[in-house]
Amino acid sequence: MNKIVLAALVACLALAAAPTYAADAAAGKKKAADACVDCHGDDGKGDDKVPGIAGMPAAKFTKAIEEYRTDVRAKTAKDPKSAAKMTKEAKKLSADDVANLAAYYSGLK
Repeated sequence: MNKIVLAALVACLALAAAPTYAADAAAGKKKAADACVDCHGDDGKGDDKVPGIAGMPAAKFTKAIEEYRTDVRAKTAKDPKSAAKMTKEAKKLSADDVANLAAYYSGLK
């Protein structure tokens, strides 16, 4: 019996010590107001010059930001000026910012 209790206690401590992070859509909304709405709009739907990001799956959003950060998108962009601005903005974002923004925009319709 003591071995079972000890094993359960060790397992609980291991889980408690493991880093966990859940994306925060509310923090993403706040960051969007600072970093995204000027181009993508308050609703994330963009316009005829800027693509919409509302409803974009979190994984796709995260991949796109990473491609801007690493200049992959700048090399293939149809509009180099927009790509340069997006690259500059993407490089300012922390990993937490990206996760939070992805959570926020993926929840919009």
